[in-house]
Amino acid sequence: MAGMTLDQLRIFLAVAEHLHFTRAADALYITQPAVSAAIQSLEQEYKVKLFHRIGRHIEITEAGRLLQTEAHKILDQVVLTERGLRELNNLQRGELKLGSSLTIGSYWLPNRISKFKRQYPGIAVDCTLANTEEICEGTATGLFDLGLVEGEVKPGLKSCLAEEVVGGDRLLIVVGRSHPWFKRSEITLTELQITAWVMREPGSGTQQRFEEALKHWDIQPTQLNSILVLSSGEMVKAVVESGVGAAAISELMVQKELQLDTLRSISIQDDRDGVDKTVEIARPFLKLKHRQRFQTRISVAFEQILNG
Repeated sequence: MAGMTLDQLRIFLAVAEHLHFTRAADALYITQPAVSAAIQSLEQEYKVKLFHRIGRHIEITEAGRLLQTEAHKILDQVVLTERGLRELNNLQRGELKLGSSLTIGSYWLPNRISKFKRQYPGIAVDCTLANTEEICEGTATGLFDLGLVEGEVKPGLKSCLAEEVVGGDRLLIVVGRSHPWFKRSEITLTELQITAWVMREPGSGTQQRFEEALKHWDIQPTQLNSILVLSSGEMVKAVVESGVGAAAISELMVQKELQLDTLRSISIQDDRDGVDKTVEIARPFLKLKHRQRFQTRISVAFEQILNG
């Protein structure tokens, strides 16, 4: 079965309106034989009569009236669909699906989403917050148009995910008022192993970067006294602020607490070579997108906001 076409429906409606093949052809700027052929094809395909031929006049049949009603609905929907596609292409409507790690999504991303919404108010933004590992997986499987993470992409996903640095921050070593380090401005690498630590969960970008830094300093993460593992940076901050242990935490996350002096950031001195030098834990923010999946104009527009 070939099925009816949109052109056939347009021709049929023109004939139904004019009740005349030649006038319908003139209205559509096509030949009268083309009109006759379209109507004949529909009648043969569905084994119905759409028009009674009475001398030089035609009248619409019951089947024709049914098709007339439904054809109007179909072509009206086609017009709406075409308009929707054009609006998508012109960034007037649509949806952007983002996946973001917790720190980026809570502190760095909101201003950029707000800027995007001011420029494109008709676009809905759906942003999911999860840890780095989950965002990488979701971007790889097409759950998100774009992913934003501060941790490493697993080797198994690097072949399908393109990475680009779009920002960054630092991890700070922070303690609360009742911690012995609170009165100090700096500690040495060797002192990292003599306090209790509050850690983020495996799969967290924060935890990944902290463990990478430790290994770079020739310290195995297992050498630290980890007393708590929590799944939220806010929880880590609250626990440390109450006086329990030390933590490596995003600078973005503790700006207010540092100003209020409820947390203290402690510098780290690398004393391994006998010459002390301050070390930092820099952390890039990565934008992820699938290498092969089609990128909509909406996604490209948001990338421009991120890169700007």
